[in-house]
Amino acid sequence: MHTFILVVHVILAVCLVCVILMQRSEGGALGGLGGGMGSFMTGRSVGNILTRTTAILATCFMVTSLTLAIMSKGEAAKAQKSFMEEKPAVVETEANATKEPVVPVSSK
Repeated sequence: MHTFILVVHVILAVCLVCVILMQRSEGGALGGLGGGMGSFMTGRSVGNILTRTTAILATCFMVTSLTLAIMSKGEAAKAQKSFMEEKPAVVETEANATKEPVVPVSSK
């Protein structure tokens, strides 16, 4: 499920970038598309469609972002403890096996 939402999230991000790049900063969308008054879609209606599409894609993008954040929080809680929290393993050596204190020998 996590992978599916992540794929949808990436697709939404790419579509959102494309729709934003199609808009003109002056408010008329798609530059020359829309032509004269006799055309099916005027420049103003194309701008409205792109604005609505941007709003819908942005909303879906935020929903998938929040969903992924909530899901990753749940997965982090299920994960094992950090290696910093674990106790170090005791290595068996000959000194530990004899259970006698090791006294250094002085060379006098």
